[in-house]
Parts: sequence; C-alpha cells; structure tokens
Amino acid sequence: MSHHTKSSLRPLALALVGVLGFSVQAVAGTTGQARVEFVGMPAPATAAERAAFLSGARVKVRYPDGREVEQALEYVTLFKNTDRVGRNPFPAGALYDVAGQPIPDPTAPGMPLISETPDANSLIQVGRELYLVTHFEYDWLLADGTVAAKSKDSRYPRADGKEGNWRRNTPTSMILTRLEQDAVSGALKAVDQRPLDFSAWGGLGWLCNGTHTPWNSHLGSEENYDVDARAVEASRKLDPSGMNDAMTGFTKLYYKGEKLASPYYRGITPEVKIKRGGQTEVVKHFALGRGTFEMGYVFPDQRTVLFGHDGDNKPMTMFVADKPRDLSKGTLYAARLVQTSPDNAGDGGRFKVEWVRLARTDNAGVKALVDAGIQFSHIFEVSDARPEAAGYVAVATGSTRPEYLKLKGANAGFSARQIELAAAALETMRYAGYKGATTEFNKLEGLAYNARDNVAYLAVTDIANGMETGQGTGDAGDHIRLAKLRAGAVYAMAMAKRQKDTDGKPIRSDYVGVELWVPEGLLGEDIAKDAVGNTANEDKIANPDNLFFDEKLRTLFIGEDSATAHINNFLWAYQVDTRQLARILSLPAGAEATGLKVYRLGGHAYILSNAQHIGDFSKNIDPALKQQIEPLINKFEAPIGYLKGVPKL
Repeated sequence: MSHHTKSSLRPLALALVGVLGFSVQAVAGTTGQARVEFVGMPAPATAAERAAFLSGARVKVRYPDGREVEQALEYVTLFKNTDRVGRNPFPAGALYDVAGQPIPDPTAPGMPLISETPDANSLIQVGRELYLVTHFEYDWLLADGTVAAKSKDSRYPRADGKEGNWRRNTPTSMILTRLEQDAVSGALKAVDQRPLDFSAWGGLGWLCNGTHTPWNSHLGSEENYDVDARAVEASRKLDPSGMNDAMTGFTKLYYKGEKLASPYYRGITPEVKIKRGGQTEVVKHFALGRGTFEMGYVFPDQRTVLFGHDGDNKPMTMFVADKPRDLSKGTLYAARLVQTSPDNAGDGGRFKVEWVRLARTDNAGVKALVDAGIQFSHIFEVSDARPEAAGYVAVATGSTRPEYLKLKGANAGFSARQIELAAAALETMRYAGYKGATTEFNKLEGLAYNARDNVAYLAVTDIANGMETGQGTGDAGDHIRLAKLRAGAVYAMAMAKRQKDTDGKPIRSDYVGVELWVPEGLLGEDIAKDAVGNTANEDKIANPDNLFFDEKLRTLFIGEDSATAHINNFLWAYQVDTRQLARILSLPAGAEATGLKVYRLGGHAYILSNAQHIGDFSKNIDPALKQQIEPLINKFEAPIGYLKGVPKL
C-alpha cells in the first residue's frame, strides 16, 4: 500500500541554461582545474554592521591558463518569510492545519501564524524547471512580539509536576518555490510557491536541516524536541482530552481538537520527490528511526544514511537501506565510541567508532504499529530509580540523569518481535543506550562528506553535558570523556568498507565510520566575556551547525548557531588542503545561519544561506549595544537567499 501524498505546482515560463550540478567545471579547452581561494572578512565592529547581512569577503580564482579573477561576495534575498510569492495567498512562513488552512495567530485576529525560522534548502532541477524546497523549523514569535514558547495561554501542568508550554511544538511547514534564473547574470527569482501537504503523515514539526539526495529528492528532518512519548502518555492519563501535554499544539491547532496527535508521528524523517510540473510525492520514513534528527546525510552508494541528533545526551545513528534510492526498508545502527585519547582532552579527543545493530526496520511495519495505537508503556517497563528486579538497564538520553528500562515481551496484542521493532524505530535514542551504544553526544548537528579523502564531517555545537568526563551515567558507560568546550568543534570521521557490527555481523555498506577526531582549525575557543559579550574567539568557529562540503572547491562551509558564544553568527569557508578558515558572511545579531548548500547552475555559483530568529540576542550581549541594534532590525522578518560572487568556473 502506498501512503505517498501527491500534489502539483503548475509550470511557469523559465529561462534556464545549463545543468544543475555539484562539481566545479574546469575551464573549457584546458586540462587542469581552477584553483579557488576564499579571502575572509573581518568581524563586524559597529552596531550597524552587527545589524546587517555583511560580507566583505572575496573569492580569488586562478584558471589553468594563468588568468586570475577576484570578486566580492554579496548576499541576495530571494524572498522573506513574510512575503507572498506568486499564487500563494499567504506569507511564505505561514503555518497550516490538517485541511491546509492557515492557523490563526492568537494575538492578531485575521492574521496567520508566521514562522521566523527558515531552515534547510534544496535546489532541485527537474528537466528545465527549477524548484527550491525550504523548511520552517518552529514558530518563534507571535504577532504581538511574545515568544511563542513563553505564551501564558499555552502553559500546562506536566505529569511530573513541572510546567510546560505546548507552543514549543506547534505545526510548522515545508514550502516549494518555483524559481527562474536569468541566463546572463545568473540572478534567481522566486515566481511561485505553495506549502507541501503532509496531512497524510500527521503534519510536520521542528523541521531542521536537510539533504539533497543523490536521486534528486529532498530528505528533511524532524526534531522531536519536548515530545517524550512516555511523558505524553502520563499526561493523557491525567487529562485524556489532549489539551495538556507536549502534543497539544498538534491536537488543538493542527487537528482542531478532533483527533489526538500521536507523539510517534513526530521525529520521523520526511522525503519530498518532485516531478515535472511541480507535482510532488511526500513520505515519512519510519524505517529510519525516531529522534531529534538534525539531518540525515546520504552517501554515494545511495543506501547509507548517517544521522546527527540535536540536543543533550543523544546518539549517532546510521541506516543501511536494502536497495539504493529506497529508504523504506533496511537495518538501523547506533554508534559506540571507544576513546583512545586521554581523559579530559581539550582538543576534542580521538575515538574509534563501533556500530551496534538495533534492528531490521521497514516503513510499513512501523507505521502499522503506530496506527494500531502502540504506546511507550507497551514497549518498556520503566522506573526513575533502579529497581531491585533484574533485567533493567540504566539509559541516559536527553539528560545525564538515567531512567531504568526493561524491554517488554508480547503484550496488548503486539508480538515480541513487534515490540522490539517499536523500540528500535520509535524509541531509537533510548534503545540505542539500552543496547550499549553511546548516548552522550551534545548537539550533534550538521553532516557533510569529503569523497576524495573518504571522510565525513560532523558538527558538535557544544562539547558539554554527556560529553564531559564523568557525565555518562547510563549502564553503557562513560564513553566520551572530554573537557568542556562551549564553542564546540567540527569532527572528521574516517569511513571504511567491510566493517562488522558489535555482534560480529557484516555491515553491508562501503561507508561506515571507524575513527573520529577534530582536524586542525576546526576547534572553537572559549574566552572570558569580552566588551560586546562574545564568550568565544571571533576568529574561530563557535557552535558549528550547518555543514556543506564542495568537492572541487575542496572547501567545507560551516554555518554557526551560537546562542551565547558569538554575538553575531558567521558563515565560514574552511579549505581542507591549506587548513585555512575564512569568514565569508556575518548575520544580524541573534540570527542563526541555516539552509547551507552550494550549487552551480549554467556556470553560476550559489551559496544558499538563510537566517532565522533575527534579534534573538545572546544573554551575554552588552546592553548598550543591544539598545543600538534593536531599532535597526525587524525580528519578524527572516530571509531565504544566497551569496553570489563566486567567479564562473
């Protein structure tokens, strides 16, 4: 049975030349390759600079025939979250219910909720048609300026006695935008747009980073922040209406109270396939597991997918599909790290990587369990204190405080095999720790891959919490034992073939991580708070998040998501052969750099970059500087755009 949802965006006139691709082309008539160097810009200094999209960076290209060209980079806005594009009657960042109608803003009658947090982009060419898929992560501000997650009307008492706010988890959106390219200048223009319909899949929430797959689809992500199925079940025992739990935003706003939203539809990876004329097919891949997925990176075999999970005390997971280009069935794994560097290492440490097999999974089988009403209590016996009874395993996920789990056998009409499948695919993070994998990563986010060196890159935004020595409190052990580094790091992971899992069974992939370390130049540096409020060196990366590696440029692009370390987040270009780091874009204060990808089309290069939650200032910012910046920005606006200026290659 197919659960794909189909819809379309009618074709528009398009002036396109060339073929979309990822590689730099050598200059015609030569046998060598162009050499590219990024010349970085200084950090912003004035309030006006700190309020702007600023790029004083330049790009030098030396062609094989000896010619040299140097050009400045410049940020171009395609559209903003508040814009209406083409036939879309609503703003780009509008959020919708299950019927496709805008969700009203509670503070402004007649206005829809509008997200200020554009995230992942994929620029997809279908024939001569060009489309941009864009995520919106969450709703930051209500129309009156209230931070949505702090709204008084959305507070609720959690089952554990603490207070929650269900607006942390309101429905969000993924949009499809039709683009045109000017054949001469290369300028891109947004000409039509519509939201993508995921109503058959329980809607979308907390859409973070994403991947343009080798088969020309968009693989998204969902972070199931604050959606603990155990806690939701406990809350619903106290209030079966669903109006007082972490899924209330979906129950109340998406389903209009007519259906209880399932936590097991959240944290599931979505995929979008685009056909000519803008027709789309969408699916959520239950086989890939459930978690706080930052993104999944698909390797060249078109079967292996590596996942980072945002948040505290999380695993690194991997899925190996049975067939190329088909993520509906395969085998799910979680990494187990063996530290080979000294405890309390301040350089990010060094680790061997092993892989724990979790289960064989498939979309149809897992979805059937969810639709049959499986709950957390069907999967695990659980206690917050170690029981006297045997068989319980201490697992720390989401915090360094463990819970004690015991996998159940057959119950409530579910077989023992179905219970194990549910544990692996629906409680992936818990089950990883239960099986002895490492659940100590802190904010493991962006991923990229360098094919020539056969190395993957992993962004760890903040080396803290479970990654610190002595903080691995589950029975799996204290696998990561590092010194705290709030500025974070980008790790490299060597990949290899013919590997076996911890049970000695072959892993049927040529892209299996085996060793992890931080390359020179990719470690942040904490400092004492400076005059403007930075707590990390501005000339080094801090809180890395989005990553993209360009093969022919031999450059790793790094976007920051710094809540406190850098007053302004930066976009960096790290050239792996020279180990040179260049700052190429400064975002307005408080804004996170998202949507990072690099494309070339008809000889023109585009470094895609969005900005979200502009003006979400660091708590460390100098109050006088904040007062100067605030009148210069609009917190309700967030751009989707790109850096132009890379010479033709």
